[in-house]
Amino acid sequence: MNITLWIIASALALAFLAAGAMKIAQPQEKLAASGLGWTEDFSSGAIKAIGLAEVLGAFGLILPAVTGIATFLVPVAATGLAVVMIGAIITHLKRGEKQMAVINIILGALVLIVAAARYGAWAF
Repeated sequence: MNITLWIIASALALAFLAAGAMKIAQPQEKLAASGLGWTEDFSSGAIKAIGLAEVLGAFGLILPAVTGIATFLVPVAATGLAVVMIGAIITHLKRGEKQMAVINIILGALVLIVAAARYGAWAF
């Protein structure tokens, strides 16, 4: 099970790192033009904050476990990413973007699995 959790956490970290970096690096108009219509409902600062939360969460899923320092941060990061996904689900459902909400539900479920396992029986 530990290997499975590492695989899930690594895949999630890559996904959140990429998504977060994109939100931080690109201007709001470019994000909206590339298909992220929800960005029109948020300020540029809020979008950057969401991106930063995703990047920090991505690092939090991996770095504490790899270094052996403050490993309690792995489930904390996973929980934080789950909260971000709840916000994303609500936003997409309000906008009628059901396909995007499904993706966020899947990502949210995966980070909750990591959080529950790392808080519980497979803690570091």
